[in-house]
Amino acid sequence: QVQLVESGGGLVQAGGSLRLSCAASGRTFRTYSMGWFRQSPGKERAFVAAIAWSGGATYYADSVKGRFTISRDNAKNTVYLQMNSLKPEDSAIFYCAADSTNWGLRLQSVEYDYWGQGTQVTVSS
Repeated sequence: QVQLVESGGGLVQAGGSLRLSCAASGRTFRTYSMGWFRQSPGKERAFVAAIAWSGGATYYADSVKGRFTISRDNAKNTVYLQMNSLKPEDSAIFYCAADSTNWGLRLQSVEYDYWGQGTQVTVSS
């Protein structure tokens, strides 16, 4: 069992930056692939970024490529999402998720086993 707790959300102006953190409980965290998703009102939860258990492989949605960076520190049981050049359309609740199968980078929300409660990101124009 893994528990995930996101933090770091908030209100920022367009063009600004935020760094989200996702702290995980359990020693098995380091064996899990991790992902970030986001959901805006009236929209489905959408993939943002994923990272392999080792941190050696990452994948991004086209909408955030070049602006967001996913990373992890297995010694701290934490995964991060550095978000730069934020746009109003990035406003959403951001969720981190863990995939215990570790069969590769997952892009679909249904492929993840564990979810955090989410953190709100609001980008003002």
